[in-house]
Amino acid sequence: MFKFFTDKNWFLWSIGGTLVILLSTWYQVQLDVKINEWFGEFYDTLQKALTTPGSVSEKEFIAYLFSFAKVAGGWVIIAVFTGFLVSHWVFRWRTSMADYYHEQWKNARMTEGASQRVQEDTLKFARIMEGLGVGLLDSIMTLAAFLPILWGLSKQVSSLPWIGEVDHALVWVAIISALGGTVVLAAVGIKLPGIEYDIQKEEAGYRKELVLGEDDPIRAAPPTIGQLYDRVRGIHFKSYFHYLYFNTVKWTYFQGMVIVPYLALAPTIVSGAITLGFVQQITRAFGRVEGSLQYLVKSWATIVELLSVWKRLREFEKNLEYNRVKKADTIEQNI
Repeated sequence: MFKFFTDKNWFLWSIGGTLVILLSTWYQVQLDVKINEWFGEFYDTLQKALTTPGSVSEKEFIAYLFSFAKVAGGWVIIAVFTGFLVSHWVFRWRTSMADYYHEQWKNARMTEGASQRVQEDTLKFARIMEGLGVGLLDSIMTLAAFLPILWGLSKQVSSLPWIGEVDHALVWVAIISALGGTVVLAAVGIKLPGIEYDIQKEEAGYRKELVLGEDDPIRAAPPTIGQLYDRVRGIHFKSYFHYLYFNTVKWTYFQGMVIVPYLALAPTIVSGAITLGFVQQITRAFGRVEGSLQYLVKSWATIVELLSVWKRLREFEKNLEYNRVKKADTIEQNI
């Protein structure tokens, strides 16, 4: 699965492409930082214009809007370019896997469901890695950029409801709430990867029987096909039950987190010690830090699918190696 990073034939994409993606993602995060600064200045200007008529000219106000359009336009261009590059980069990764499996096909075909592993699982692996990889990279860089900003802004927020004085309060609130949610969601959803693997396994057996039934009328006939479908139904119903309580906990957590920054800011807001622009800037920075720390929580369902695909491909490669060694031993014995 990871020969893409060790095969020198792919170094241009695996190493060079990775560096370009890192740079473009970092620049995109820097533009997001500028947008965050703009929100602070813009809402302060908006508050000034609303409370003191005539203090801000129409020209100045529109200039703020155009400055946002300039930064946001650059962000869009970089985001589109990065997404385009990542898609090509991941497809090259899939191609390196497919090339290896093609070369080993004589041994690979001896494994049940080999065609599904080579075609469907490599496709899923590539698509999942495209989303998760970019998300992880963006989360790390966003955290690196916005955590110092939130740390600085939090100097003006020194008190929390029911707790009292806390230095850099919002930083600790973001870290504790995000990591706490991650631990809870991981514990609640610990059974999901194994269930997803079982789903794919049962679906593969059901699909294989249907494929064989296209050429052989004896195959894919009752009661065999009915029994296979019953097993498919059973594992899906099991997954629905486990996702029921997992999604209940997940969405309760996310909805609750909407009010957390405002709750933490409550003593500071009611004291009138900060402006509307500061509120917008610090809540946005809080959201970026918290969102980065919540990467595992937000991506858990996708991670579950990735673990299932990875498990199937790893099993496939082990069987491939076993069949290769077995075939070599057979040839040696015949000689």
